[in-house]
Amino acid sequence: MKTEFTIEEIRERLAHLKPEIIPTPEHQRPASVLVPFYENENGLSLVFMMRPDYPGVHGGQISFPGGKRSSADKDKLSTALRETEEEIGVKRDDIEVWGRLSTFQTKTSDFCVTPFVGRIPYPYEFRSDPEEVDRLIIVPFSHILDPKNSTFGDFVFKGYSFPSYMFSYKKDVIWGITARILNSFITFLRTGQESY
Repeated sequence: MKTEFTIEEIRERLAHLKPEIIPTPEHQRPASVLVPFYENENGLSLVFMMRPDYPGVHGGQISFPGGKRSSADKDKLSTALRETEEEIGVKRDDIEVWGRLSTFQTKTSDFCVTPFVGRIPYPYEFRSDPEEVDRLIIVPFSHILDPKNSTFGDFVFKGYSFPSYMFSYKKDVIWGITARILNSFITFLRTGQESY
């Protein structure tokens, strides 16, 4: 099982991906996220954010930067780039977009999410919005790719149990739709096929 990918390999694979983009159902809200790579002193890494523990289903969760579409957004990519700039302070023009993944639907909050993959230049002075971000979590991609750091099972959150993929890093656990997107992306890199 491949546990390391270069930037060139990731970009080349994404160039051949034909993502499944489903129309947003009437009962769901369109949203987009960025899967942001960041090549720092620990090598190729991914940037996640811990959301503050506000009321609502996604409060206190680890996520990619992103959110729901605004009427001012011209397309789904614009949503991902705008939200990334608002949440973690990365200017949209600084992001090198590599491609997009297939659409995902959240199980509890009625979002239809389109993920995009890109790279933030290093070094970068992140400027997180404290109302949106409790802290940033930058995880080496090799750690995420190591099978011993991921599992599937029941994750207990705010007194409820959710079946979910889980990726562990130090004391943090990435789960929910973020872990589903991550697992699908990793499966695609390894096999050429996304998983849902």
